[in-house]
Amino acid sequence: MSESYISVSQINTYIRNIFEAEVMLQNICVYGEISSYNISNGIAYFNLKDESGLLNCVLFGAKNFEVPHIGDMVLVRGSVSYYAKGGRLSFNAVSIMPYGKGLLYEKFLELKNRLESAGYFDESRKKAIPDRCRRIGVVSSSTGAVIHDIIDVTHRRNDTIDIVLFPVKVQGVGAEFEIAKGIDFFSEYPDVDVIIVARGGGSLEDLEPFNTEIVANAVYRCKKPLVSAVGHETDFTIIDFVADRRAPTPSAAAEIVAWDKNVVLESIEGLLYNCGREIRSRFTAISKDIDIFYKAISMKSKIKCQALLGRLNANVDKISRYKYALDNVGKKIELIQQKIENYNPKNLSQMGYSKVLQNNTVIRSINDIDKDGDLVVSMIDGEIKTKVIK
Repeated sequence: MSESYISVSQINTYIRNIFEAEVMLQNICVYGEISSYNISNGIAYFNLKDESGLLNCVLFGAKNFEVPHIGDMVLVRGSVSYYAKGGRLSFNAVSIMPYGKGLLYEKFLELKNRLESAGYFDESRKKAIPDRCRRIGVVSSSTGAVIHDIIDVTHRRNDTIDIVLFPVKVQGVGAEFEIAKGIDFFSEYPDVDVIIVARGGGSLEDLEPFNTEIVANAVYRCKKPLVSAVGHETDFTIIDFVADRRAPTPSAAAEIVAWDKNVVLESIEGLLYNCGREIRSRFTAISKDIDIFYKAISMKSKIKCQALLGRLNANVDKISRYKYALDNVGKKIELIQQKIENYNPKNLSQMGYSKVLQNNTVIRSINDIDKDGDLVVSMIDGEIKTKVIK
């Protein structure tokens, strides 16, 4: 009979081996309510319970996790273990997190990995934010501080930029469909240069609509540059990875997309000042060049004028001599005209002189007269035909 007995250690070791060999009890997640929680030497000892059961748990490295409160629902990942030496069953945990957050986080990681593998996060497909936005489309709640913060920051930087709001629910049932609809609307809206999808901070449950594949697909197919501004700086959602740019807060998103008018004006003023200074500098240099050129021209002109004046004086002297000579010629012409007048037949006729012709020949001497021929006496007012008597 004695050989059918086994020791306590043997049975405990056997039980431990059974638990360790059972794959279904390794690396599993268990959820329940915290009924006790104590930490000793960095190891947490706590109990999980539900309506009809209790599970002893051990968490090594407890300092790396947030301490839960009694009554909190938590999700614990680990393996079932049987402590052979003490004959105790326990759940050796490797992580602990709030129950709701744990499930959502698991879903978040699963979707993130799947979309990343599909190329949704690739930098090569992301669009640049325009340098000069004229109008911003905002997908957010119409109530609350978010839209007011975006308007205030945008208009503080540039009051010429328009803001168009597509009001949506940002949490709760059906919020993801409204958010996707707003993104699709602005994607086709021609008068919007960039889109901001924004909401304030909240729990992981509150941010759940932005961790959905529906919203991720809307962002992925969006034709306009899109900036995500969801939650606080430490919050990351799926839309942040798909968006063309992530902003840590809605106010920061406005800072990113709204170009600062004052900076541009200061730049223009600086350019104008530099242009004015350059113009004044060039004007001064040109004025000096003009002065030098003017002096050179004046000197050359003076020399040329003096030469021209000398030539002019010489020509004046010539003209004076020519005038004197012409005056003498004029006097001579007057004398000749006087002589011509003296010999003018009309004048001679007035004095009683006449012209005598015989056979169309002028008779200058009585010796030229043919006694038998007729004579023609030409006077100022007619002719007289006569015969030679003596």
